[in-house]
Amino acid sequence: MLVASSAGGEFGPGKRKPIDPSQHSVNFNPTYDQLWTPIVGPAHPFAKDGLAKGLKNHKLGFVEDASIASFMFDEQYNTFHAYGYAADPAASIGNHVVGDVDAMKRLDDATVYNLPSHEHRKRKLEKRANKEQLDEETAKEVENPESDDWLVKNSKSPWAGKKEGLQTELTEEQKKAAEEHASKKGEREKAEKIEIEDKSTFHGKEEYDYQGRSWIAPPKDVKATNDHCYIPKRWIHTWSGHTKGVAAIRFFPKYGHLLLSGSMDTKVKIWDVHGSGKCMRTYMGHSKAVRDITFNNDGSKFLSASYDRKIKYWDTETGKVISTFSTGKIPYVVKFNPDEDKQSVLLAGMSDKKIVQWDMNSGEITQEYDQHLGAVNTITFVDNNRRFVTSSDDKSLRVWEFGIPVVIKYISEPHMHSMPSITVHPNTNWFAAQSLDNQILIYSTRERFRLNKKKRFAGHIVAGYACQVNFSPDGRFIMSGDGEGRCWFWDWKTCKVFRTLKCHEGVCIGCEWHPLEQSKVATCGWDGLIKYWD
Repeated sequence: MLVASSAGGEFGPGKRKPIDPSQHSVNFNPTYDQLWTPIVGPAHPFAKDGLAKGLKNHKLGFVEDASIASFMFDEQYNTFHAYGYAADPAASIGNHVVGDVDAMKRLDDATVYNLPSHEHRKRKLEKRANKEQLDEETAKEVENPESDDWLVKNSKSPWAGKKEGLQTELTEEQKKAAEEHASKKGEREKAEKIEIEDKSTFHGKEEYDYQGRSWIAPPKDVKATNDHCYIPKRWIHTWSGHTKGVAAIRFFPKYGHLLLSGSMDTKVKIWDVHGSGKCMRTYMGHSKAVRDITFNNDGSKFLSASYDRKIKYWDTETGKVISTFSTGKIPYVVKFNPDEDKQSVLLAGMSDKKIVQWDMNSGEITQEYDQHLGAVNTITFVDNNRRFVTSSDDKSLRVWEFGIPVVIKYISEPHMHSMPSITVHPNTNWFAAQSLDNQILIYSTRERFRLNKKKRFAGHIVAGYACQVNFSPDGRFIMSGDGEGRCWFWDWKTCKVFRTLKCHEGVCIGCEWHPLEQSKVATCGWDGLIKYWD
């Protein structure tokens, strides 16, 4: 900045006049004094108030911006308020001081952040003396039985003292307890190793009729009566052969004249729906509760998965076990590949977070899909069976290309819950997922697999139960069981509750719509009953 001297009398004939700060160019070399002489006082030659025109930016004059580190500013500010002096920021040469110069000389130019050496020594000595005094007082307190210090020093831990000798022999009581534990453990292991004989009992009148047709052949007169589905109103039949809760039910593919059920009593039964309404055959081969069952495309064979860690492949007609598959883990869901040319491919979701693919002809594992972080609950084929969606206890959905163990779509949101049941809509554009926060969510089966936020079905209580969700064959209604034994029906378009039926005592875990008789529904529950509604 260009500055000028304040007194006009100082400039004689041999000295240059001060530089006008308002001029834009100087046609000579000004001296240092001319450039840095402060503008002060009312006697400035070019202005009445002592400042050149355009330089005043404050009511008291001109305020300059200065660049100074915040630490240095705080140091000088606090030093001035503590000792009465500070460094002059305007002084560029030498040590210029603002304030009490005598105090600065006496304190050897110290600041609050930079004490002189004699002050450091003094403070160190004071600290040492204080510590010695404190030690003497503590020593006196330790000698005083009334003080806390004495208690801390003389208190004895309950574990203090010499260690007693280690116990080398067990007492009689301990020996008895160890023997009981070992025997129980042995019995449990033995029970797990018990091989249940695969057998089946036929309960019908005859396996073949006079024309030589098998009992599983669909009746000739079974056909769709109406394209329009109706919500059932009344309870028309009960199948009661299981001694424990029924975990899953499946209608015979396309015709629905038979109903397959898997129960916690380890048995799988098949019931006549179209004719007598009795149990036709019982399949026994599992040693623990049956978790899931599924038919192949023509119903001639089916799979059963059990908590005994085995998957059995049954012949529906004869009741023979064709093969048994196991990885040593519990299978939670089993599925055939729906393609006609891949009916020998089995997919199973396991408790060890894997989806395992078997070739049932050779009995070998051909692929493992290992990306989930929890037990796998469902497997659902979409997109003309080229892809499948899996849900898991890790609260996520994953989409896979069949045969390729790489996730192509991963769906996981903070608000999502576990989804233990998934069903595809009859138009194949959507799939419904039973969410454990008491609602049914709808996702697209297209490329993006987006959540349809406009469709949400709620009102039922399913938290903690893997209640099955299902669609009517025409896609107009969606239904689900709930934890209080009711079966809920919603309208697909409006998402409103259409009807609820009290079906079971306890949990209504499964519900299936009849594939041909559009107003009939089967439900199963943990009360061991299967009920038929019209």
